[in-house]
Amino acid sequence: MSTVPKSEILDLAALVDYQTGAVVSRQVTKSAGGNVTLFAFDQGQELSEHTAPFDAFVHVLDGEVEINISGQLYQLKTGDGIIMPANAPHALLARKKFKMLLTMIHA
Repeated sequence: MSTVPKSEILDLAALVDYQTGAVVSRQVTKSAGGNVTLFAFDQGQELSEHTAPFDAFVHVLDGEVEINISGQLYQLKTGDGIIMPANAPHALLARKKFKMLLTMIHA
């Protein structure tokens, strides 16, 4: 996972490529206060249910994803965003290929 240069205009969706049958990630930045990571999911790829000790914000940059947060299903498409609360069980399923920017807040 490589970070991107600072103080540059970034085309976020172009910084991570789709890969057949895989989930690809690229760290944008990381600090004690949190991190920002790009993901590209091939259609049908998923992250199984898990929890995180911090709030996380998902911004869909391309495609469509189904996100399950504490048993509630949300359908997101390009341009949508959602907050996944700290300690809430959540899972993601790529209904179509999709890219997201994930921002984790550690404070």
